[in-house]
Amino acid sequence: MPNISAILITKNETLNLRECLLSIQDLVSEIIIVDSQSTDDTIEIAKEFGAKIFITDDWPGFGIQKNRALDKATNDWVLSIDADERLTPALTQEIREAILNRGDITCFSIPRLSQFCGKFIHHCGWYPDYVDRLFLKGTAHFSDHLVHERLLPDGKSKKLSNHLLHYSYRSFEQVLQKVNSYSTLGAEQAFRNGKSTTVYSAILHGSWAFIRTYFLKLGFLDGWHGYALSVSNAQSSYYKYIKLLHLNKKK
Repeated sequence: MPNISAILITKNETLNLRECLLSIQDLVSEIIIVDSQSTDDTIEIAKEFGAKIFITDDWPGFGIQKNRALDKATNDWVLSIDADERLTPALTQEIREAILNRGDITCFSIPRLSQFCGKFIHHCGWYPDYVDRLFLKGTAHFSDHLVHERLLPDGKSKKLSNHLLHYSYRSFEQVLQKVNSYSTLGAEQAFRNGKSTTVYSAILHGSWAFIRTYFLKLGFLDGWHGYALSVSNAQSSYYKYIKLLHLNKKK
């Protein structure tokens, strides 16, 4: 069985990190953590699992930070995982078998099942949310986006069948925090790319985000959680473009 390096980026992940590392400890032989100056117990928890820890004094965005972690990995295979994600035993076994029987495959895409305020969401465009997370080192890197970064594989990819658990939003307070932070980062990314907008465009984007999530992606089948998620998507999209408008006016 080839050795696997797990890579994570963290900041104040006391709530999530231990369960994440417990879920991967039987699969990986190296844990790389690039931390953004956590002030809680994140570093102490990482040390319990023998992680190699690198602390940065800047924040370049999710994509570049993940590439920093990737550069530190020393094994042939790399598993990129976030602190709020968990491997299941079934997925762990499937990963072992997939690597051993990979043929010419250099990247594996994993379906992600995400939780929203206590409920795993099966619609809203959230599932199956395939993410490229397991790859042969040297055949992929992360985009340099500030937020919503993605892996850019060079070789052949294959989808796995067992899902990755994602505890993305544990409370509505966290939903509001992420709406604010992600909309800010999204606006900054769009501004860097030279995009402009209007208040009418912001309204249209927010409205469309709700319609797409709740109706076209069948969010109503997830009950009131699907409605709340659709509203949060609408808010995030609306505020992204309002903040972009503000950045353009400041310029």
